[in-house]
Amino acid sequence: MAFVVSQGRLAAVSLAPSVAPAAWMQVSDGVFLEYAHLYRAQPQIRTVVSFLARNIAQLGLHVYRRVSDVDRVRLTDHPLSQILAAPGARLTCFRLVERLVADVAIYDTAFWVKVRQPGSGVIGVIPIPPTRISIEGDNWLEPEGFTVHGSKGDLKLTPDQVVHFHGYNPVDLRIGSSPIDSLRALLAEEFEATRAREEMWRNGGRLSGVLKRPADAPKWDPTAKARFREGWRSYTQGGGTPILEDGMEYEQLAIDPAKAQYIEARKLTREETAAAYHIPPPMVGILDHATFSNIKEQHQQLYQDTLGPWLQSIQEDIGLQLIPDLPDSDGVYVEFNLQEKLRGSFEEQAQMLQTAVGAPWLTRNEARSRMNLPQIEGGDELVTPMNVMVGGMASPTDTAKSGGPLPKAAGRLVLSKAGRPEGLDDASVERERFAAALEALTRRQAEGLLEDLPADSGGVSAWWGRDRAVRVAQIQGLIEHHMVRMAQLGAWDVLEASNPDAEGWSAEVMTAWLAAAALHHAELHDGAGEMAAVKAAAAPPPPEEGGLGAALALAASVWVAAAFARSETAATEAQSFGGHDAAGASGMRFKRWETTSGNPRSQHAVLDGETVPLNGVFSNGLRWPGDGTGDADQTANCRCILTYSSSE
Repeated sequence: MAFVVSQGRLAAVSLAPSVAPAAWMQVSDGVFLEYAHLYRAQPQIRTVVSFLARNIAQLGLHVYRRVSDVDRVRLTDHPLSQILAAPGARLTCFRLVERLVADVAIYDTAFWVKVRQPGSGVIGVIPIPPTRISIEGDNWLEPEGFTVHGSKGDLKLTPDQVVHFHGYNPVDLRIGSSPIDSLRALLAEEFEATRAREEMWRNGGRLSGVLKRPADAPKWDPTAKARFREGWRSYTQGGGTPILEDGMEYEQLAIDPAKAQYIEARKLTREETAAAYHIPPPMVGILDHATFSNIKEQHQQLYQDTLGPWLQSIQEDIGLQLIPDLPDSDGVYVEFNLQEKLRGSFEEQAQMLQTAVGAPWLTRNEARSRMNLPQIEGGDELVTPMNVMVGGMASPTDTAKSGGPLPKAAGRLVLSKAGRPEGLDDASVERERFAAALEALTRRQAEGLLEDLPADSGGVSAWWGRDRAVRVAQIQGLIEHHMVRMAQLGAWDVLEASNPDAEGWSAEVMTAWLAAAALHHAELHDGAGEMAAVKAAAAPPPPEEGGLGAALALAASVWVAAAFARSETAATEAQSFGGHDAAGASGMRFKRWETTSGNPRSQHAVLDGETVPLNGVFSNGLRWPGDGTGDADQTANCRCILTYSSSE
């Protein structure tokens, strides 16, 4: 039978009796707080609940139809898609899911009322606060009905009019059990501590205590006693400075803030609250043991282990209680757009796909569209570098000459039984291969630029900036490939001497840092080419001597020559970083700078033999040779090395 639940009737809902489970908590003698008040006033509860609600809501819900076991199609015109796009009551999909997750996080139960229209079925849903709806009936297996309590009366609803979300309760299958219940003792302690601090600050920041007067002090006459009492009262009320007479002493009775460990207690409250909701502490601002690498891993864990059960539960409840009410719903289901969060950055996707397909996978016009640039003629053809046109190399960033055997550097590093990866040559060979590869790639890119010269010197910067993103991505891929190898070399030089089993160390930990460093070097190298071009174009030779074209050709040769210095700098940084990372995992505590013979950085001679703690910096401000945070005059072409020890 068709029926209508109008938004007008729902809008009349007002404060009402609690839901079946208790939605309040005793935090002190005679003090009871409702869960909604705890969310508004308790910062740790609000931080965790809003973190969950916002992160799930921003994923977006997509509607699909299952075509077969291996195929599906996304539906954009299905009634469910239209409901999620505009649920009702001026709600967006984000706000609908945000309210849903927040209600479940606070009360472990949530309600959507289905809005129906005669002849059209369900046309929307409206979320109802759990404090405004009660479950009817004695059946503890499933609700027999619901009552929405309003200022204009109660609204009775049957189970098929409500989408009911809830968690687990050990004694009643119709309701959940709020995680806030398990935090009662901790929240009560936080409440008392906050109240104590408020009392202290209302007292002008003064702590409780007593005045002690020596037993042998002269007897006070009434006038002196009254004068002192008035002076002390004035001080405690925020005015004046008391004068202690006759050897009097003030003895503190209250616990001072340091002993009370207020900061530690607040951090503990947040940690325990996060644990109750299964959230990694760094995700809610507890960064005591956070590093770049484990933050990235915990981000993956967040969407897989923490939010995964939430998403699955919401998807299945919608599939069970809402989708059957909609027409043409065979094989229809909803799914959060989780892959958008787990697929990595564009740089990571580009590198993975390029390696997987063995050649560039974007046309020039596709790349230009990403940068909001207009299409160009001939830009729809996929450009394939000559080094991967025939023969199939492991990666398009490899630069071995076609027709010859692949060098070891082009292959994947494979861990041998002894630990050190197979395929690594000594550092000098790896450096030579790195320099040759970067020089070859730079030459090809320069030749591509010179094929389409700018009209005049004023357009040199725009000419160079054309296709910059693709060019930098290619340079980054090559540099990262060789930096990974150099980092492995540096790491195993340390591990073989102090930790042959590589206990506590993993090469994967270095990956994210090396990728970021490679991007930095790629941008610097591309910028060096642009700087050379702009400088050469500032005073080009006359037309009879080649004009602007000759000037830019000379700049291109300068850029190719700069590839050697860039490869040396990046190789030193990667080798130093790899050794530093392995030293930390192997329990080393100190590092020693050693300036190698023939090092072009003469100012590093004074650093030879300087020893600092492992996490310290040397007198030149660098953490290791080639440190990317240093200036070029300290890092370019540097070949210094570090040695490590457990004692100074």
